[in-house]
This record gives sequence, structure tokens and C-alpha cells, in this order.
Amino acid sequence: MTDMTPPLTTTPAGFRPLTLEPNGFIEVNGPLYGKGEGDRFMLGIRVEPRHCNPRNACHGGMLMTLCDMQLALGSNYQGKLLRFLPTVNLNADFLAPAPLGSWVEGRTEVLRVTRNLVFAQAILTADGTPVLRGNGIFKLGSEIDPSFSVERFLGS
Repeated sequence: MTDMTPPLTTTPAGFRPLTLEPNGFIEVNGPLYGKGEGDRFMLGIRVEPRHCNPRNACHGGMLMTLCDMQLALGSNYQGKLLRFLPTVNLNADFLAPAPLGSWVEGRTEVLRVTRNLVFAQAILTADGTPVLRGNGIFKLGSEIDPSFSVERFLGS
């Protein structure tokens, strides 16, 4: 029997490594990959052994980290907000495991932007299977700041 797990270094077409400001947490837990497609921004990771729980599935904390980043960056991209979006609230439903070697990818839908808050939801999939449904509320920073351009994080 042959191992059908993709190499842990492959990424789907169009995804590029995110280049964030020095961020120790993401540097240790990444790398994260991003891709803009139309008005949508997707984040992804290849599940490596260091991301896994004892059952060789992506740890829920890693999925929550990816969801938090997906919601904030996806909202910035989709809403053309160009602002820092600190998390006010984050909820998630774990739907299925994301096995070692799988490609986990997220997509965001901005539900509402008010004067002070952004409401959004995201779905993370592992090789196309939904694994997490998340929703978040983010504080909308008051000042537009081009350094929060998602395109900049992608090196474009």
C-alpha cells in the first residue's frame, strides 16, 4: 500500500507565503499562505506534524488561529478596509478533523461593517471537506493604514 499523503511542502496553485510583520506566534505556527481571487482572499496551510494533536489531526487551536487570521485578513481584503482589526469575539464549530498532510483553506464572508465593528464568518476546509465554521466580531480601527493591505502581505 502506498502513502497518498501529499508532500508537506506543496501548495495549491496561486497561493503564496504570507509575509507578515515580525509576528513570533505566526512565525512559529505557520507558514500561512494566501491568495486573492476576485473580491475574496483565502488563507491556507498544509497540516504538518507540529500542527497536530495526538490523533494526527490538526489541533483545534491551530484551526482557530487560522480562522482568526482568515476572518481579519479576508474582511480587510473584501471590504477594502486597510485597517488593523483586533478580534473582539471569535466562535467556532468544529465539523470534522483536518488530517496530517491535508491542505486547509479558508474563505470569508463579511456580513456587516458598522462605524466601529466588522462582523464576518468563515469556513475552513481540508482538501475540500468543511472542518470548521467560524464567526467573528472585529474592532474597526479608526485610521486607514496602507500597511494593512493584504496585497502587501502577499508581496505584490
